[in-house]
Amino acid sequence: MWVLGRLVLLPLIAALVLAEDNLIELNGTPRCGASFNQPSRAFNIELNANENCVWQIQRNTNQSIRAIFSYFQFAPSSSCETESIKVYDGPSTTSPLLGQICNDTDAVPVLQSSSDSLTFLITTNSEVFTRNFFVFYYFISETDTVNCGGELTGPNGTFTSPNYPAAHPEFTYCVWHIQTEKNSKINLEFQDLFLELDRNCRFDFTAVYDGPTTNTGLIGKVCGRTQTSFESSSNAMTVVLSTDDSNSYRGFSAQYTSVPLPAPVQPDASLTCSSDSMTIVLSKSYLASLGYDETHLHLNDPSCRPVVTDSVVFSFPLSSCGTIKQDEGQSITYTNVVFLSPTGNVITRQKSVEIVAKCKMENNSTVEIMYITKNNIIQNITSVGRYNVSISFYDSESFSNPILESPYYIDLNQTIFTQVSLHSTDPNLLVFVDTCIASPQSDFGSPTYDLIRSGCNKDDTVVTYPPLEHYGRFKFNAFRFLRYFPSVYLQCDIVICDSNDTNSRCTRGCISRQKRDIPSYVWKTNTVVGPIRLKRDLRSAGASESLTKPDAEETPNLQQHNFYTLSFVVLISNIIIVVAVILKYHIKHQAGYSYQKLQSSY
Repeated sequence: MWVLGRLVLLPLIAALVLAEDNLIELNGTPRCGASFNQPSRAFNIELNANENCVWQIQRNTNQSIRAIFSYFQFAPSSSCETESIKVYDGPSTTSPLLGQICNDTDAVPVLQSSSDSLTFLITTNSEVFTRNFFVFYYFISETDTVNCGGELTGPNGTFTSPNYPAAHPEFTYCVWHIQTEKNSKINLEFQDLFLELDRNCRFDFTAVYDGPTTNTGLIGKVCGRTQTSFESSSNAMTVVLSTDDSNSYRGFSAQYTSVPLPAPVQPDASLTCSSDSMTIVLSKSYLASLGYDETHLHLNDPSCRPVVTDSVVFSFPLSSCGTIKQDEGQSITYTNVVFLSPTGNVITRQKSVEIVAKCKMENNSTVEIMYITKNNIIQNITSVGRYNVSISFYDSESFSNPILESPYYIDLNQTIFTQVSLHSTDPNLLVFVDTCIASPQSDFGSPTYDLIRSGCNKDDTVVTYPPLEHYGRFKFNAFRFLRYFPSVYLQCDIVICDSNDTNSRCTRGCISRQKRDIPSYVWKTNTVVGPIRLKRDLRSAGASESLTKPDAEETPNLQQHNFYTLSFVVLISNIIIVVAVILKYHIKHQAGYSYQKLQSSY
């Protein structure tokens, strides 16, 4: 038995040794850019940050160039815009683009030129990380093609690599397209597989794709000596065999079978958001249709477990269970993920299902969105809620004793202490009073008076306090509205910001019209408080209420009578004055007092 075990290990050891020989042949490859004209070549590329390297391959007449990028490792945070391999059908980077490879590429790229040369450019971003790439190419002509691959359309079948069980040919590239009946999926089993062994399957490999093409949907890539199974999500699967020019083994033997898909189950999931918490509800039947039960579920924080009754319920505060908060410029979102982990040894395209739950706080409302990743959408759920915001008056600037009675009776010029409160479990939020107006009408029709506008104090008596977590505070003096109107109401626009953002609206303070270079904040809400009344109105309230309707009707008549009486008195007074003047004049003439001409002195 010991001898038999050693005999089984000998081929694997030999494969490892030969793979090491392959790696030794790669030494001496220029680190950044080169030109090749050999009929075949394999090389490993290792690059750092901020690289821009070009490789060019020249072919012989009447031959094509096939380049296989069997392994690539970009910087983890890179995107196709910042880091990629671009392959061109020609001698330079201005030639037609054959394809682009980046972190999101879900395939083993195999690209073939139509001209006499092939060029590829590798660009890296500034992230400190060692990138690794493995490329091998070879020249091919029409006479070099191996008869393999093809279409497989029955409900089940078998296929093998060329020459199986003898050694497969070198530079083999075969593609099998498997298509079964609609509403079925495909189980593929490699009963025997023996290819050159490499940890990353860079030299010889078999790749399995979920779908009819090799452009995307890679389920897995295998090599060495193994028996493994794959499963598609639909009635189409593609299998690729690729080999280089050394260390040929017997290849593989595989069989496939079609399995009917279960009838689709209507998604049964819901999401509810509030200022305090997030609640995710999943039905057991829906989880069963996906092949899972409640034991397979967890959130971003695995310690947060669901409550299982007739449904599976996750309910947790917004700031817990690994919830991720993000300030997206026009909204604040809270996101968590329900992970469904598969069991068993069958390799499937959907290695794990992720149900993403997102609470989007915007436009004076809460929007709930739930979806499943990897193109399997559960459903989009939206409902409307509100930020839980309130506004109250307090008796002092300690803001410890709220005024509970309504209306709030005050003295003219009395200081009024006002606090806006956000009721939320998220500790990393700030409240900012952006605008506050007063009006004698509860619907805030004309006239209105600005206390605060765009964070700027518009009334001389207004004093605002620095933002304090979930509270926005200010004070002001009772104003002249109260001399002419019985009641005054306040309406305040409130902005809610992420306290981790040091340049948010909440930290910008007063913004004049000329400086409003920031976008409008969709998570602005408003709240109303009032009425405020003068204490003299309280003292005269009884007398005012005793005024009956007949009394009110007599008041205009009394005013008109008083007017006529006054006019008559003035007329009599004028007559008396005129008579007195005439009598005085008549008496003067009788006493000899009159104007006389003066006598001349000469």
